Amino acid sequence: MGCGLRKLEDPEDSSPGKIYSTLKRPQVETKADTVYEYVLLDFSLEGSRPTVQYVASLCELPQALQSYYTQGYVLTALHPIILSVGRTRSLPFSLLYRAVLARPRPSRQTASMCHSVPVLRVEEWPLPGESLTGDTVRALIDRVNSSARGGVRFVGSVLQQVSGVANGRMHSPKRGCRSPPRTPPRTPPGDGEQEDMSAYSPGDLRLLVFFHSWAPGCAPLDSLACQYHQGALSMRVSRKGQVVSALEADWLELTAAYYRRGWSLVDSFVYWDTPKGEPVPRSLEGLFVYEERSTSPPANDTIVVEQWTVIEGSSVKTDYGPLLHTLAEFGWLLTCVLPTPIIRHDR
Repeated sequence: MGCGLRKLEDPEDSSPGKIYSTLKRPQVETKADTVYEYVLLDFSLEGSRPTVQYVASLCELPQALQSYYTQGYVLTALHPIILSVGRTRSLPFSLLYRAVLARPRPSRQTASMCHSVPVLRVEEWPLPGESLTGDTVRALIDRVNSSARGGVRFVGSVLQQVSGVANGRMHSPKRGCRSPPRTPPRTPPGDGEQEDMSAYSPGDLRLLVFFHSWAPGCAPLDSLACQYHQGALSMRVSRKGQVVSALEADWLELTAAYYRRGWSLVDSFVYWDTPKGEPVPRSLEGLFVYEERSTSPPANDTIVVEQWTVIEGSSVKTDYGPLLHTLAEFGWLLTCVLPTPIIRHDR
């Protein structure tokens, strides 16, 4: 149950680019009415990487991406390049993030059409504690829906740990971010109106939540009053010692039913950490977040791509970029990237 597109180079085990789909290859490669263009941008939260743009905080992304928004691109996914958990939290690249922006390819028909480009907003929601729980995540989704009823559209989120001192100064989680809404969720990520650094301790979590908003009367009809729903996510885990060596999940079974309703996957929450003193789990649990638009869209097709990121020295050698650009030619729109802490030291 899968198909593979042509590769730009001979396939190798370190970069499989596997595609899982209920569609046959000719269907995957069928031209669509809309063709997309992607821009992939990498950002570093530390200033020691000359080839990557530096931002002091992901709260600065709206300003960093503004020039692309004026060209019609919008953020579709934001994720850490490498997900560091457990003993691997100090791995190189743990402070590197990738932003994926997309726009429909301009054509003569669309060139004269007036469309409103949204504004990217970021809010910070504090999450005291060292790990996510199912109740906390469900409360976060309730909070996202509360914001969506105000006319914004959820883009995605990034989970970060609060650090104490960075680059010689206190790392304030409020720096540059909008304050959260005054109404807290039922399960408290915390009251944002009262937050300061004294409310945090090293290891506490914060969630940076990204939204698109429009000027009054300018939002596309299908972006008004979107609703967000949760879907279960379970993965089987294989480990070599303390290193995660493989993850398995029935991706199509998890996502296809939702896509047939016309929903799309926009974010995910996975509970990576193992409680202290407990054995290594054989599975990982979490939640997918699906978007239901206010209009009644036709059923969506879905494909899931599994792609290794190969790092050599201080640069990314191979990742999903080339395959993403190939799929864009056939009208596939990226909706979510799920980074996983699978590490191979022999590749």
